[in-house]
Amino acid sequence: MDLELGGKVVLVTGGSDGLGAALALRLVREGARVALCARGAERLEATASALREAGGDVLAQVTDISRAQEVERFVEAAVARWGRVDGLVNNAGTAAARPFAEVDDAAWEADLQLKLFAAVRTARRVLPHLRAAGGGSIVNVLAIGAKAPGAHSMPSSVSRAAGMALTKALSKELGPAGIRVNAVLVGLIESGQWERKAEASGQSVEALYTKLAKDSGIPLGRVGKAEEFADVVAFLLSPRAGYVSGTALNVDGGLSPAV
Repeated sequence: MDLELGGKVVLVTGGSDGLGAALALRLVREGARVALCARGAERLEATASALREAGGDVLAQVTDISRAQEVERFVEAAVARWGRVDGLVNNAGTAAARPFAEVDDAAWEADLQLKLFAAVRTARRVLPHLRAAGGGSIVNVLAIGAKAPGAHSMPSSVSRAAGMALTKALSKELGPAGIRVNAVLVGLIESGQWERKAEASGQSVEALYTKLAKDSGIPLGRVGKAEEFADVVAFLLSPRAGYVSGTALNVDGGLSPAV
């Protein structure tokens, strides 16, 4: 299926590895022009180089999206290069799950800054450009805990639930301008974060993924592939999903108890 993304300009936060990098590759293969940002310069440039080798027109900029001025510079760099923005994927975030009593004010604030306020800032910065382009798409990458939070899941589950509320509210507000807003709620999916955890624990990535799938009881019996996530997000960004807005789609192998 042609997703009709050729020539579109898509901004991806948290794009240096894992899910963000897989999505960027999928978009490049569809002919989109992709702007990536992340805090780590080395991984970001390595990903950008690989995308360029795959034929992609790519902009990579080191950015701390918890800082408003850096978000502004990232968006404006993309606009300066290509003259437009057609899509935004708010993908930046890290796993943060502890018992409530162990989460102090600083941890709450840091998590909300990274996962909620950064998405707010980035969406606000791209909004004039999406309007100028006659519409577009925003996808917020969240987690299944946003719908069904469990014990010892804070602060992440709360931040992600706020992201889901942001998704629905924005879809209502921006729909008349032709701007669609959706969320993808991920379960256990292969990522650089899990690879680094496996390395730190001295086990193979394959062994870790097998254990995760077994311990969590994923109905499909395996951890998801980053490419499977990328396929879903690319579709939601594309004109092929032109009547899909305001939804939060689970990409979790059936793990979530919530539809």
